[in-house]
Amino acid sequence: MPARLPSWAWVTGLTVGAIAAVTVLGVQADRGSHPTATSAKPSSTASAQPTPTPSAPAKVPDGSGTGRRVVYSLGEKRVWLVDASEATRRTFTVWPGSVSPDPGSYTVSSRNASTTGSDGVQIEHIMYFAAKDGVSVAFSNAVDGSSPPPAASGGKTGGVRMKKADGTALWAFGTVGTTVTVVK
Repeated sequence: MPARLPSWAWVTGLTVGAIAAVTVLGVQADRGSHPTATSAKPSSTASAQPTPTPSAPAKVPDGSGTGRRVVYSLGEKRVWLVDASEATRRTFTVWPGSVSPDPGSYTVSSRNASTTGSDGVQIEHIMYFAAKDGVSVAFSNAVDGSSPPPAASGGKTGGVRMKKADGTALWAFGTVGTTVTVVK
């Protein structure tokens, strides 16, 4: 008859095994692939990555209106969610498409929970707010969390993409009729 191990030995063995498994999974996750879209080659003039988020929140641009609104800066490639008390609820960088709206005041005209973007990427949280040169301009994020590729040469895209968590926050904040102020 085999010798029976004390209960503390079982607990110790299980704990050591669990720690080893978590360590292995953590190393694999860190070395694993990170999602990115792959449908277009980057151009030498376009950057697919937004500027890094600064440690202090960026100030809402002057001249961006008052009251509850979404502020989109073309030059900073950044969005602010501003509540009725003028407090910034969230700010984040975005990846604009090849067609940008003119500076001005717009409203969210319609929303679509999900679809396929013109670049073939599954997108969600689509919020249409402008049109230019026959192209609809809308905020969205990729369903898989990937960053968008740069616009294909000659292609017109009006999607303003963001990280998945930022898209979820914008979707909750920006209902139909919400003001979107676009600044330079």
